[in-house]
Amino acid sequence: MSASVAPERVVVLHNTDYDAELTAGTGVDVSAVHASAMAVADALRASGLAVELVGVEGPRDLAAVFARLLERRPDVVFNLCESLGGDPRNEPLIPALFDLHGLPYTGADGLCLGTCLHKRRTKHVLLGCGVPTPPFRFLVTERDLEALRAEAPDVVDYPWFLKLAHEDASIGVEETNLVVDFDALAARTRRMWSEFGQSVLAERYIAGREVNVTMIGDGDAVEVLPLHEIDFAAMPAGRPHIVTYAGKWDEQHVDYAGTKPVPLRDASPAVAARIEAAARGAWTAVGLRDYGRVDLRLDGAGGAWVIDVNPNPDISPDAGVARSAKVAGMDYPALVRRVVDSAARRRR
Repeated sequence: MSASVAPERVVVLHNTDYDAELTAGTGVDVSAVHASAMAVADALRASGLAVELVGVEGPRDLAAVFARLLERRPDVVFNLCESLGGDPRNEPLIPALFDLHGLPYTGADGLCLGTCLHKRRTKHVLLGCGVPTPPFRFLVTERDLEALRAEAPDVVDYPWFLKLAHEDASIGVEETNLVVDFDALAARTRRMWSEFGQSVLAERYIAGREVNVTMIGDGDAVEVLPLHEIDFAAMPAGRPHIVTYAGKWDEQHVDYAGTKPVPLRDASPAVAARIEAAARGAWTAVGLRDYGRVDLRLDGAGGAWVIDVNPNPDISPDAGVARSAKVAGMDYPALVRRVVDSAARRRR
């Protein structure tokens, strides 16, 4: 298929490892992946494409699934696999196999996914490319905590914010992740080590507005969709202005009502330009493709700091990507079709 030929047959591939036994202890509810896959498939059918929905659970059925894909040779695979065998760290394996077998697919490649699944590596890439991101420390052992304790107060100027090094979707984030001194940092870090069994990334907290930047496209044709921010106005007094796990996923929690995404308000052209420049820099640095989201914080002077880079973010009809597209005048079928067309143009 040349770049001028539109795709006709699409496979929507999604993970099915949402059995309770597989995901026990991970803190992840991935059952929504199937609903998202169904929505994407229906939207693509509405745009006139022939669509097949295919699920993959883990190593046991991976070979059979890829044999099926190679037999059918779709024009594009819409990749919605976020984990395999209940482990999100296996996510880069799927695009690596696509590349090995020459199957065109949507979204990030294995290198990009692997980079963003290791937040310390993401930080190094951003800093190496001159993208503004808060200072950080990587905490693996007690020795790292002792080294942090010894640092000068003007270097580690609290408050700082803690996040798991290999997770997204705010897993592991609660109000105590915002720490105001070393003792609080050490106590919360140790609890995160114990509960999640992985390293912790600590970074300087930027006490300002939180902005979400959704982009679509590839190469030189990357469009920034209307900017959104988190509205903390309904957050109870005394609670930190951060997006916790409960704030994303528990509709009964006070953080859910207190962290509503809304269109960015009252930002000067200069601030908006800094936001877009930082987001585009992050997109290029880590190698996002087709669609992605960059989260930033604004400081008191209007400086934009990248705090997270999200390849293949949630593309459900009620999620942030679709929300930004709708503000831009793009309905859901048009959005997912545009992602597919972007991926199809990469096929040689």
